[in-house]
Amino acid sequence: MSTTFRSGDIAATETERVVLPGRGGRRRRTAPAPRRKGLLQFGYWWWALPGVLFVIGIHYVATSIGGFFSFTNWTGIGAFDLVGLDNFVRIFQDPTKIGALWNTLFLAFGAVILSNVLGLGVALGLNRGLKSRYILRTLFFMPVVLSPLATSYIWKFIFDYNGPLNIVLRGMGLDSVARAWIADPTWAIWTILVVLVWQNIGFAMVIYMAGLAAVPVEIEEAAAIDGANLRQRFWHVTLPSIRPAVAIATTLGLVNGLRVFDQIMALTGGGPAAATETLATQVYKQSFALGNFGYGAALALLLTLIILVFAVVQQRLTNGRSEEN
Repeated sequence: MSTTFRSGDIAATETERVVLPGRGGRRRRTAPAPRRKGLLQFGYWWWALPGVLFVIGIHYVATSIGGFFSFTNWTGIGAFDLVGLDNFVRIFQDPTKIGALWNTLFLAFGAVILSNVLGLGVALGLNRGLKSRYILRTLFFMPVVLSPLATSYIWKFIFDYNGPLNIVLRGMGLDSVARAWIADPTWAIWTILVVLVWQNIGFAMVIYMAGLAAVPVEIEEAAAIDGANLRQRFWHVTLPSIRPAVAIATTLGLVNGLRVFDQIMALTGGGPAAATETLATQVYKQSFALGNFGYGAALALLLTLIILVFAVVQQRLTNGRSEEN
């Protein structure tokens, strides 16, 4: 025999039941396990509602409005007309915008690969019992918390034709190597990549150190006893264990690399000869410098879609490999 109990805010479920002994041990009955009413469960959403509304208003509503203006010829003042896909056709017909797209991809993937490899190497080195590891961690992480704009101006002084880098090269007798790094169309993009990698190594290091902290020491010791060398232990034991950290570091690094802006504006301003233009700098110039808000919104929407696609693909690939292992 089954019974249903209700009292105040307590209601019974039909699936969860507790078996109760009957009199004399003969008859047994099942009593439903209590649960809270749906109204009370919904009440917990009120705590998150302000944050949810804030995110929807700032991110999704603003992005939707910007996406709408990407199909118009709005100049920021007055009326506008719907132009359909004309803005996007102009983007792919303009060699400058195609070059900005390639520069964006080059900086994003270059920064992700180099900063993650170097950050993982630093994390592996500082994961050991060094007495000065806490000081070294602070020094490597410090560029992350510094202002990208301020540090980029310092790097601009370093890369100047009469700056410290060329002074050191000339002192070593390498006068032919010294050059105007920022003013050279071939090398300007590489100077920006150097600054990006320098500023993101500490970020990747912290993520990988958190992942390495969860790797059991016993597994590495067992692999060493079985005769595995350092490279084999890293490739077959450590790396599979920190795949979630790899996924987080690469995804965040890729997103930050695709929308790089401060370093470029401080170092080169997009020059020389548009050699360091990216989609982010073109969005700023078209929208605020030239007043082509519709065209700038189209560039911003294109950049958003690229970030979304690469982030989803990267997550799928990483999660797929984790499930296979």
